[in-house]
Amino acid sequence: LEYCGKKLTNKVGETLTGLETIEPLVRSVEETPEPISTEVQGTIPSWINGKLLRNGPGKFEFGNTHYNHWFDGMAMLHQFKIANGQVTYMSRFLNSDAYKNNSEKDRIVMSEFGTLAMADPCKNIFQRFLSRFEMMAPTDNASVSFVKYKGDYFVSTETNFMHKVNPNNLETLEKVDWSKFIAVNGATAHPHYDSDGTTYNMGNSYGSKGAQYNIISVPPEKTDAKDTLQGAKILCSIAPRNKSHPSYYHSFAMSENYVVFIEQPIKMDLLKIVTCKLRGKALSDGIYWDPKQDTVFHLVDKQSGEVSSVKYHTKAISTFHQINAFEEDGFLMLDMCCSEDGQAINNYLIQNLRKSGDALDEVYNTMSRVFPRRFVLPLHVNGESPSDQNLNTRPFSAATCVQISKDKVFCQHEDLHGDDLLEYGGLEFPQINYRRCNTRPYRYFYGCGFRHLVGDSLLKMDLKDKTLKVWYQKGFFPSEPAFVPSPDAVEEDDGLILSVVLCPSQDKGAFLLVLDAKNFEELARAYVPVNMAYGFHGTFEASA
Repeated sequence: LEYCGKKLTNKVGETLTGLETIEPLVRSVEETPEPISTEVQGTIPSWINGKLLRNGPGKFEFGNTHYNHWFDGMAMLHQFKIANGQVTYMSRFLNSDAYKNNSEKDRIVMSEFGTLAMADPCKNIFQRFLSRFEMMAPTDNASVSFVKYKGDYFVSTETNFMHKVNPNNLETLEKVDWSKFIAVNGATAHPHYDSDGTTYNMGNSYGSKGAQYNIISVPPEKTDAKDTLQGAKILCSIAPRNKSHPSYYHSFAMSENYVVFIEQPIKMDLLKIVTCKLRGKALSDGIYWDPKQDTVFHLVDKQSGEVSSVKYHTKAISTFHQINAFEEDGFLMLDMCCSEDGQAINNYLIQNLRKSGDALDEVYNTMSRVFPRRFVLPLHVNGESPSDQNLNTRPFSAATCVQISKDKVFCQHEDLHGDDLLEYGGLEFPQINYRRCNTRPYRYFYGCGFRHLVGDSLLKMDLKDKTLKVWYQKGFFPSEPAFVPSPDAVEEDDGLILSVVLCPSQDKGAFLLVLDAKNFEELARAYVPVNMAYGFHGTFEASA
């Protein structure tokens, strides 16, 4: 194994060549609906008992039809159950309407983000012509993450549909429609949780006033056993700068007192989106990057729902995942993974992920890298604030924030890393000790290094001195790390890191990796005797 201190070759601006094909990681796989044993090498600490739940695409074609985009594959749910140093594995396809209808017809009948379903060949020409004028139905293929509302687990994508699932056997229980409870047309797959159990999320609405961004809160308690999203409310609505071209967002940030919405220049052309079926294009055709526009941070008071009149601007950046946000000394620190380019969504076509040789190298080398950054937002800006100086008075902070006008502050970030992160291709899929540190000052975060189109290393970042620790083994591709605190934890990083690692060059080469979160040394692997596809997000549920 090659751990921290090992020098690699991906300097900033340097092109990589000879990338290994990852085609097996985006190939359809079979489900494993009954738990199977894994072969554990090493020692898993006896104190960890629970389930690592993971979500991601696992089927990329039906009959002679195939999906175009990685995000389109049918949701496959995974469970690694850890108890007494042993691990079992099981997986099931989400029994969504999309999956059932596609399976029944043995062709793609439900359009997804990057794939337009073809008209039913059994219809006559006139019926097929008329069907092009119908609105595209939103998919219920909830393949992005596991989320929790009122103690129940749901799987989610970004449409208005989620599915309640049983974490014990991965059974699909109930389809839940956000729009039956509040006036939104979807919600992110990355909600935030307050210590009292209140859940916050964001979703767009489209009505007579044009598009609106909505901050959502869901109460922590059920009113009865069948309760799902009852009591959800819109905390506030924010108007886009251009109501017919709102921003796309995958997630948002939250501090103790504020929800932070990041309005980025990844734009949705609503006219193109509502006419995509008529034009014979997928929904993704209506999303574009506009580097001429600033990225704007909107602050919303969680208690009152009041939107701050002060808007915090920075240059055009894109972000999919935030690391943390916290308030201190009159400032809000906003830490997130950022890229100079917003075209990443369009790069993750199945055909790109399945390339090899020079063609694969070219896809990777034309993509922008993602790095962790901190923005410092002054919370007490008023008309008397000086307009010609840096308002960031925090010692040892390189971030700047300058008041441009009464309601506008321009912010420049500081890097949350040293030059050594450049060698690992940047960082994505960030995770923290969420229960202890979310909305609070913190020291450590974890993520995947990206010297490939998917994660190829695991990283631990130390904010105290901006150093990193690395788990890396050539030819192995770890997924989003999950931090599990030890039961008697004193330090923030007392615990374990769990990651599902895939090896495309080996048949049935997947394993659950267990690292000591403190020193980042490998403790164990639990080898799974089946093939798996590379997934997106998940969560760890500790046993009672």
